[in-house]
Amino acid sequence: MRSTTLAFAIAALFAGATHAQLQVGYVDSDAIMDEMPDAADARAALDRLVEEWQAELSAMENEWEKKYRDYEKRKLIMSDQRRAEVEKDLTELETEIIKYREEKFGSDGELFRKQDELMKPVQNRVFNAIEEVALEEDLDFVFDRSGGVLMLYAKDEYDITPKVLRRLEEGGGMGDNERID
Repeated sequence: MRSTTLAFAIAALFAGATHAQLQVGYVDSDAIMDEMPDAADARAALDRLVEEWQAELSAMENEWEKKYRDYEKRKLIMSDQRRAEVEKDLTELETEIIKYREEKFGSDGELFRKQDELMKPVQNRVFNAIEEVALEEDLDFVFDRSGGVLMLYAKDEYDITPKVLRRLEEGGGMGDNERID
């Protein structure tokens, strides 16, 4: 609701500035994705991968815990050399667990790459359909109400990026010490 209200407020500002009637639309991309079989297939494939990786990670963690419990029980009767070897093995296994977790689930991990690989074609189809409908309906802006305000489509005539860049190149804009309050 807040996103829709903000979208209409933005549209009202543009309408007041241009003295033209703007056409605004919105979509619920979550609802669209929920209805697409391709998205469901991609999610299912991702879920299977996550389950597989979680099982592997759990097995590694269980192995570490078993070795650690065994070490704790026997460390008093171990020689210093054997104790150092077991501690080194535990440390190496712990490092392997951390590395595996990062490789699979980290910010640049396989999960995110796979998600991008599987979902990108679906998202592209959705964005293309949004653009086609926006052009057919002669909409100026299309917002997504699923999350925060996200503009999915805008007519090029409303893009002021080149003007802002020219202004900055001309030395306009805020100086280092100026702020907008």
